[in-house]
Amino acid sequence: MPLITIKNMSLSFGTPPLLDAIDLQINANERVCLLGRNGAGKSTLLKLINGELQADEGKLTVHTGIRVAKLNQEVPANMDGSINEVVAGGLEKAGSLLQNYYHLLHEVSMGNMNLLDRLGDCQQQLEAEGGWEISTRLEAIISKLQLDGETDFNALSGGLKRRVMLARALVNKPDLLLLDEPTNHLDIESIIWLEDFLLGWQGSLMFISHDRSFLQKLSTRIIEIDRGQLKDWPGDYPTYLSRKQKSLEDEDKENALFDKKLAAEEVWIRQGIKARRTRNEGRVRALEELRRQRAARRNVTGTAKVEIQTAEKSGKIVLEAKNISYHYDDSPENSVIQGFSTTIQRGDKVGIIGPNGAGKTTLIRLLLGQIQPQSGTVKLGTKLEVAYFDQHRSVLDEEKTVQDNIADGSDTVTVNGKDRHVISYLRDFLFSPERVRQPVKALSGGERNRLLLARLFSRPSNMLVLDEPTNDLDSDTLDLLEERLIDYSGTVMLISHDRTFLDHVVTSTIVFEKSGQVKEYIGGYQDWLRQRPAQANKANKAIKNAAPLKAAQQTEELSYVERQELAKLPTQLEKLEVQQQQLHRQMADPNFYQRDQGEVAALQQQLAELETEIETTFARWELLEGKS
Repeated sequence: MPLITIKNMSLSFGTPPLLDAIDLQINANERVCLLGRNGAGKSTLLKLINGELQADEGKLTVHTGIRVAKLNQEVPANMDGSINEVVAGGLEKAGSLLQNYYHLLHEVSMGNMNLLDRLGDCQQQLEAEGGWEISTRLEAIISKLQLDGETDFNALSGGLKRRVMLARALVNKPDLLLLDEPTNHLDIESIIWLEDFLLGWQGSLMFISHDRSFLQKLSTRIIEIDRGQLKDWPGDYPTYLSRKQKSLEDEDKENALFDKKLAAEEVWIRQGIKARRTRNEGRVRALEELRRQRAARRNVTGTAKVEIQTAEKSGKIVLEAKNISYHYDDSPENSVIQGFSTTIQRGDKVGIIGPNGAGKTTLIRLLLGQIQPQSGTVKLGTKLEVAYFDQHRSVLDEEKTVQDNIADGSDTVTVNGKDRHVISYLRDFLFSPERVRQPVKALSGGERNRLLLARLFSRPSNMLVLDEPTNDLDSDTLDLLEERLIDYSGTVMLISHDRTFLDHVVTSTIVFEKSGQVKEYIGGYQDWLRQRPAQANKANKAIKNAAPLKAAQQTEELSYVERQELAKLPTQLEKLEVQQQQLHRQMADPNFYQRDQGEVAALQQQLAELETEIETTFARWELLEGKS
């Protein structure tokens, strides 16, 4: 059943149009991921669907009885009150009454008895408006999202604020939920929680995300905005990538044939008097049409040309930390890091993961010698040239132009020992000459991150420290950044919540665990999942009641039951992997995605659960092997 239908819709903020006569239908029980380059119009399309913008042309039909709700990319700055009050503000009816009720109830509970009469009046108005049924629904949503309704909204972390805003969007029981970059600034634990919640939510989703693990887990269909047009790619992310590559190759061939024909006709029209005598007016009109088509062609946006300048090699040992500890306010009970040791050598690529606020940036500052530990020592190696990417973009001057933020008033920048004009250099990072002259405050989030990368890579380095570099970057730029970091001959320290990015880039992972415990593991995120202490964790579906890794490394003998279990695990794992391969083969068939969307979604859910079971089984096998 269609929820939303768009016909021949166009919107332009200049030339060329952002959306050019697009058609789209969103059906029930779909999870649609919206992809496209930075500035392609993804957020604009969500605003059109949500009624925040009006199109220049075309028709948007929200079918009878369909409710639409939207979770914005940023948390509004003017939200005040308890979680109950903020969520109640999202209600269509009786929302203001319910907000007032929760506010008065809180004030009375704090001892302000002068408000008892007003509270009574508010209760009567709620009863008259049928507000108690809505109140029950609100409390159920808050409970389901694991929130405390009495907590002050402004006291929450960024991740919990996003969760409250999700509750605010869901309280009206929408049929279609619109999400704009929902994983931005969330830690991995919060992202996994959000994935599991949305997988179990009964409704349709349309979301923008460049988090490849997130979109692979959730999406049943991918829509791409490309040069003003919508391209529909049913299926998962790997299928989209392979089909898109084939589509671009076919487009290049068609364009080459078109250009060859146009060139031949241009030669013919210029042949002179003899040709004009035999000139065919139909052929002339055809040439004019070819010229018009060529002028209207919108070529694929170029790919950023990210090049990292490398300084002279550092010493073999980049840094060595021995038994370092750090706590805030001179209070050992507020310990952030306890007794952590590591040795980082030239060429290592180290990922750092942990919950928001755990102390990841503090660890970076300790390891770079910017702050001193309360105990332990940090020794830096020789010939270090460090380039630092700050997630808060504090090195960018909002009032200066893009050009001045790179060259500080100069027209040139030195790259790999050669002078380049700053506009030419910034074009490599997809900035047009017009954009180069605009102030930084006019840039989008993705553009600011590209500018920060351009600034970072304009300076020679042999050590890169990157604090959340992937936020707001489109998939193409993200892929290219991965390639450059993999090829980089220097050392990398990387804070990120992007699981796929970590898996592709890092060689070891430093993980913040409980109560200041920081440990290092070989490999990326998935490797850490297999090596970490097994624990009951719903978000990661780890094995319940399993012993920690330390116990697995002890020499205690396996019980009879465990020996029997261990003997069966290889066969069990093999069967699971066969099922996984069968599902992959089904999804690789183009006709598979012509099936009913509900069936496609069910099979994708089955695949996600199967992959989790494989991961859990493998972890259990390693645990028992370690004890044998």
